[in-house]
Amino acid sequence: MKFLTIIFTLFLFFACNDSATKSTPTISKAEIKMPTSKETPSNKISIDTSITLDFLMGKFEPKNHNNFLKIEKKYTDREGMFIQKETYESFKKMHAAAKQDGISFVIKSAARNFNYQKGIWEAKWNGKRKTTGVKDIIKDLPNPKDRALKILEFSSMPSTSRHHWGTDIDLNNFTNKYFEKGKGKKEYDWLKNNAHKFGFYQPYTKKGSERPHGYNEEKWHWSYLPLSKKYTNQVKLRMKDDLIKGFNGAEVAKEIGVVEKYILGINHECL
Repeated sequence: MKFLTIIFTLFLFFACNDSATKSTPTISKAEIKMPTSKETPSNKISIDTSITLDFLMGKFEPKNHNNFLKIEKKYTDREGMFIQKETYESFKKMHAAAKQDGISFVIKSAARNFNYQKGIWEAKWNGKRKTTGVKDIIKDLPNPKDRALKILEFSSMPSTSRHHWGTDIDLNNFTNKYFEKGKGKKEYDWLKNNAHKFGFYQPYTKKGSERPHGYNEEKWHWSYLPLSKKYTNQVKLRMKDDLIKGFNGAEVAKEIGVVEKYILGINHECL
């Protein structure tokens, strides 16, 4: 009898164990969901040591930089302008496409390093160069912050210009009014409809709720985004207002918040 009891107990044990095994679903390796590249955050940025702060701040000579080329005279209104090679190649393609549509683009300004930008800034700061809307900037705006803000409507402080990077160009005219009618409007409309096909975007669009800070609208200024976005990302990580120095009026950069409001105060498509 004891033997039969043991046999019966063992039968019940194996029966229950088999039932539990069948009720537990098995999962093959193929069914295990692994993270995909699409699930990995693609907007994460990190410090790129190949891009120096001196480069971001324009403290170099474009003609001596390996990635820069002199622009051929047929694309400019004067000799001696430089631009990054990749920007240049894309511009030439855009220039050719525009030509087929009866539109002609002339580069009026390209790479400008720290010293070049300092010359522009200080000439305005000291009243030797006209600033839009002001007769005598020294008398009318004696307060350094007020004077800087006026110049910042259209001109960058040295160390903060996108033109330092060799990715940005000014085309055809330096006034918005030119691009609002006639020939200028046709040129601007073409750029709005086609420039993105070649990597170019307008960083200084009309100011409003989406772009409350920064420079006034510049319909002539176009940026080659495949390169400039990399530099903008490095600015986000590494540029500080207290790094901006070495020219008249630099002391108000931190008070104004130049990095956040001006370098990064751009069209959201360019961020």
